[in-house]
Amino acid sequence: MARIKQLSKHLINQIAAGEVIERPASVVKELVENSIDAGATKVSIETANDCRDIRVADNGSGIHPDDIMLAFSKHATSKISSDEDLYSITTLGFRGEALSSIISIAKLTCTTRTKDFATGTKVKCENSEVTQTETGCAIGTIMDVKDLFYNIPARLKFLRNPNTEFSYIQELVQSLAIAHPDVAIELKKNGKTMLKTSGQDYLLQTIKEIYSSDVTSHMKEISREDSEFGLRITGYVTTPDFTRSSKKGYHTYINSRTVKCPIFYKAIDMAYKNLIASGKYPLVVLNLEIPPQDVDVNVHPTKKEVRYKNINQVFNFIITAITGGLSNFPKQNSYSSFSPQKNEEQDNASFSFQNTFSVPAEEQSSVQSFETSAGINNSVRSFPQREDDTIYFSDLKKTPYDTPKPPVSEQKQFFTPEKQEVQEEENIIGQYKNTYILIEKEDGLEIVDQHIAEERYIYEKLKSQKEPVSQLLFLSDPVSVTPSEAELIKENIDKFEKFGYGLEFIGATEVTFRKVPQMIAKVNPREILADIFANIEGDIDNLEEKILITTSCKASVKAGQKLSTWQMQEIIKKWRTTQMPYTCPHGRPITKTIPHKQIAGFFQRQA
Repeated sequence: MARIKQLSKHLINQIAAGEVIERPASVVKELVENSIDAGATKVSIETANDCRDIRVADNGSGIHPDDIMLAFSKHATSKISSDEDLYSITTLGFRGEALSSIISIAKLTCTTRTKDFATGTKVKCENSEVTQTETGCAIGTIMDVKDLFYNIPARLKFLRNPNTEFSYIQELVQSLAIAHPDVAIELKKNGKTMLKTSGQDYLLQTIKEIYSSDVTSHMKEISREDSEFGLRITGYVTTPDFTRSSKKGYHTYINSRTVKCPIFYKAIDMAYKNLIASGKYPLVVLNLEIPPQDVDVNVHPTKKEVRYKNINQVFNFIITAITGGLSNFPKQNSYSSFSPQKNEEQDNASFSFQNTFSVPAEEQSSVQSFETSAGINNSVRSFPQREDDTIYFSDLKKTPYDTPKPPVSEQKQFFTPEKQEVQEEENIIGQYKNTYILIEKEDGLEIVDQHIAEERYIYEKLKSQKEPVSQLLFLSDPVSVTPSEAELIKENIDKFEKFGYGLEFIGATEVTFRKVPQMIAKVNPREILADIFANIEGDIDNLEEKILITTSCKASVKAGQKLSTWQMQEIIKKWRTTQMPYTCPHGRPITKTIPHKQIAGFFQRQA
C-alpha cells in the first residue's frame, strides 16, 4: 500500500474546486455575488468560447492593492472575521473559496481599483500561480476568466452542450437580477445582449424586464411581517389563472440569497393547492427576511441549502402570506381600534389567518432544524396566532423588495360580501354556447365559464359555513358500494356529516342517504358517491376537501344550460365576491378577457 504524503497546493485547490465550481454557471455565480457584495450598482457579464470564457465587470468598491494577492489564496475573505460572524451572515459570499478555486481550473486576469488610488492593479493567475502589476483602470473590478477546465479534461468532457450551459447561466443571472432590483445587470453571449435590467430599485419593473408585461399584469403583491420573531416576506406571485409547466419560475430567496429550499417550495405548493391544475405551477418571486441567527446558510459550498431554527414557523408564515396576497379581499379581524379616520393610508389592509400548518413528515426528514455550537435552540414551534395580527403596509421598513404605491385613485378597492350589498349591474351581452357568459368591460370583452364561476362561489361558501344546510330525504334508493368503499365511509362518516350528508348502512355494502346538502337535493345520490370515490383514486388523504369539491361541482349550474339575464347577473355578482376568483377548485381558469385594442386591431380599427 502506498505511503501517506501531503498533496500539493495546486491539487488541493483542484479537489476543492470540484465542490464550488460545477460548471460555467458556478463561476458566474461566485463572481457576480462578489460584485454585489462590493456594492456595485452595475454588473456586466459576457460569455464566449462555449461558455468557457467569462468576463464579469462591475463598478463596485474594488480590491485594495495590498489585499489583492491574499484575495486569491484559500479561505481568505473580507466578509467574516470571527466565529460569531458565521451565525450572523449578511453577505452573499463568506467562505473565501471562490477565487482560489477558479484560478486552479482556469486562467484568470483581474483588473481592479479602489477610489483611494489613481491607478489600479492587474493580477494574472494560472495553475494557482499569481503575479501582480500596476495598471490604469476605472474604479471597480473586472474578472476575465479564460479556458475554464483547461487542465481538467474529465470535467470538460461532462459539460453539456454550449446552449444548455448558457441556459444555466441565464437562469442564474435572472435570479440574481430579481433578488437585487437596485443593480443594473447585463448578460451577453458572444457579444449579443441576452438580458438587461435597468436597476431602478423597483421589483415589478425588473420582473417585467426579465419576463414581460403580460406576466406582471397577472401578479399580486405579497407583504407580511411578524415583528415579534423578526420575520418579513415580500415579493410577487402570479394569480392561479396564470401558470407554467415547471417550477423554474420559483424565485425564492432568504435574506436576498437565492435558495432552493424544499420547505419554501412545499409552502408555495400548499398555498396554491386546489387553485391550479395538477402539473401546473405559478411564477413566484419571494424574499424571506429572517434573523441570520435563525437560519444556517453554511450547509454546502454552493450556499443554496439552508436550515431553519423553527421549520414550522417559517412554513406557516410563507403559506399565510401567499394566501393573503392572493385573496380577492382581506379577511377582517374583530378588533375595534381600527377605523379609516385613524389610518393615514386608505389602502392599509389587515389580515387574520386562523389556519396553522405543519411541515409534512416527508419534508421534515430531508430538511431538519439546526443546532449549532452557538447554542441555538432546536425546538420547533408552530406559528403564533395572536389576537391582533394587523399589518399596516405603510409602517413596513424599506427594502429592495418594496415598490412605490400607485395613486389612491388607482388602488384596488377591496370588498367583502357583507359590505358589498349593492353592486353595479354587469353589462352582460349574453351567452355563448349556453356555457360562457359574455360581459362588455371598459377595456375589453370578458368571457366567464358559468359552471366553474358558480362552482368557485359555492366551494368558498360551503367551506366557510359552520352549520351546513341539509335537505331531509323522504325516500332514497340504496346505493351499492364495494367493501373497501364501505369501510372508507364508515371510518369517515363524520367528514360526510360536516358538509351536510347523512349516510346510513342498510347492509354490509349498501348505503342510503337520509339527508344531503340542500343545494344538491335534486342530484342523484348515486352520482355523488361515484364522483367522490372517482376523485379519491386510491388516495384517501384530504377526503374532506374531495367531498367539498364534489358537492360544489354538483351544485353548480351546468355547461350547456340556458340562463336568463337575471340568472347570469346573479352568478357573476356572487363570483365577484370570492376570495380566489381565478380558478375553480380543480384548477381550471374561470375567466378570459380579450382586450378591446386586440379586437379593434383585428378589424383594422383604432382602439
